[in-house]
Amino acid sequence: MDEGIRSNPNSYRGKVKNFFAGFAFSLRALREIFFLAQSSQRQIKHAKIYLSGLIIFFLFSCGCKEKKSQSQQQIQIQLPPLPEFNADSAYAYVKAQTDFGPRVPNTKAHINCGDYLITKMKGWCDTVIVQSGTLTAFDNTRLNFRNIISSFNPQSKRRILLFAHWDTRPWTDRDTVNTNKPSLGADDGASGVAVLMEIARQLQKNKPDIGIDLAFFDAEDWGKEGGGPGAEDSYALGTQYWAKNLHVNNYTADFGILLDMVGAAGAQFRKEGQSKTEAGFVVDKVWQMATRLGYSGYFIFEDGGWVTDDHVYVNKINIPSIDIINSVPGTKSGFAPHWHTHRDNMDVIDRNTLKAVGQTLVGVVFWGEGS
Repeated sequence: MDEGIRSNPNSYRGKVKNFFAGFAFSLRALREIFFLAQSSQRQIKHAKIYLSGLIIFFLFSCGCKEKKSQSQQQIQIQLPPLPEFNADSAYAYVKAQTDFGPRVPNTKAHINCGDYLITKMKGWCDTVIVQSGTLTAFDNTRLNFRNIISSFNPQSKRRILLFAHWDTRPWTDRDTVNTNKPSLGADDGASGVAVLMEIARQLQKNKPDIGIDLAFFDAEDWGKEGGGPGAEDSYALGTQYWAKNLHVNNYTADFGILLDMVGAAGAQFRKEGQSKTEAGFVVDKVWQMATRLGYSGYFIFEDGGWVTDDHVYVNKINIPSIDIINSVPGTKSGFAPHWHTHRDNMDVIDRNTLKAVGQTLVGVVFWGEGS
């Protein structure tokens, strides 16, 4: 929690201290009066006048200080009410994506879902820019892709970039059956997009003072499993393309936040390695906001592992960015058991998790600079 919104912890002690200081001063004045009384009645009269003026001054000054302190506290805590992130809407947006089927590039489901996302974002946002073309995957497959970048206040110099990937992996190589078939990607893909869609819907009704860009990057998950040469840069192809071909000339943002696997029941988000190294101030901002809003059970104050994800390439163009990603210590992958399996479907999605992430980001957008 930032200092700006706290009540002053010393305000009470300050009042007590001021009171006793004034009281001691008054005792010294009385002692002087009794000394003067020994001189003459005329001096006593002057002393009474002096004492009366002193008491009035003391009471008036204390009252002014108290009023000033109260006024300062009122100014400090006056923040605009936060828009209410609707978890039911976000859940519906996850389901709408999965209803198209796996959103694997070069498939009908991928085309239809992309059209749906563009239509929805055009209905909410000030501008929507679509980057399209073909990319070459690590296995030389040519992938038709679309990056969808939607903006509020496009003229503003101060900007926040919120992003997620909207495609799904073409295989379920972490499963034990039908590994050559894709999963629905309800959590890995659809959940992050759904949270950003609901944020866009709220921003249409509650215009922010700064610029907000919401990017749905494509072709993130067609990557080489198991590491080794060529594995690392085989992921996040859409983001890599965007970083080299920005949707707006000389685009930049104050910071960026990636959402990846943010919808599963019981999810916990730890501080990912590159996020801390490249954008520690953003990690602090988000985790403190989550705690302030009551979501510390989701945003854990522990270090997570290092993840090669879309934020890596956004950091490379000097936009400090973090990755909010579900991590599970003790598992071989470091991720939830449904990751890259057929179990990544609507059964794992939980409204409470979507709410925790979405409301925290709404807090960052509206209270991030004034909190």
